[in-house]
Amino acid sequence: MSEDNHRDLSQKITAQMDEKLEQGAWDSRQKIALACRMLAHEGHSETLAGQITVRQQDGSFLTTAMAIGFDEITRSNVIRIDDEMRVIEGKGMANPAIRFHLWIYRQQPDVNCIVHTHPPYINALSMTGTPLEVAHMDATPFFDDCAFLREWPGLPIGDSEGDIISAALGSKRTILLANHGFLAATRSLEESAYLSMLIERAARSQILAQSVGEVMRIDPERARESHDFLLLPSIVKASFALFGRRVIRREPEVLF
Repeated sequence: MSEDNHRDLSQKITAQMDEKLEQGAWDSRQKIALACRMLAHEGHSETLAGQITVRQQDGSFLTTAMAIGFDEITRSNVIRIDDEMRVIEGKGMANPAIRFHLWIYRQQPDVNCIVHTHPPYINALSMTGTPLEVAHMDATPFFDDCAFLREWPGLPIGDSEGDIISAALGSKRTILLANHGFLAATRSLEESAYLSMLIERAARSQILAQSVGEVMRIDPERARESHDFLLLPSIVKASFALFGRRVIRREPEVLF
């Protein structure tokens, strides 16, 4: 297939997806609750570690109350805080670890949602100082888009940790944090949650592959094409909607 034909076909497919794919119709608090539950089901929240924040147009942030696990979050557990982490709406307190989120928001005005968790396979990579490899189509959303912080700066509750992590992230969507976990910082809640689901699965595949042989990286040009396609808004939102419907079938109380 010629390059022109390939581009024309890709544009037609993209237009069809924009029109026909179901993308969900939940409000912001419901989407946060759904994201928490879908991530919990993948092992992202075995302890109190992990946070989701979503920037609002007035400069406040939606997040989850501290000490409520991702696996038990509902819409009513979502709180709103200001940029000093004071609660404006809702009960409870914000997780003090989201202080480093605020550093990223201040430096990157296009970022509207941050997800940070400690899932098991990502943890395993982070403990060995191993970056994420793009060696499978499903990992291509991270091609040239996943930073790597090689040294743990300590608990992310102070300003120095926020400065270090935000600088290491740079303009990339995700970062693997040595001895810590990972972070996704993107334009939307759907995109950050989608990448959070994918990165743990990519880490799992990488560890399994390395147990049987040498990992073969993907051709950079093909990886870039796949990266751009799999991060189209229609695919991101349709994927989030799929994960969300699975949550609702298991745990319908999440929406209330």
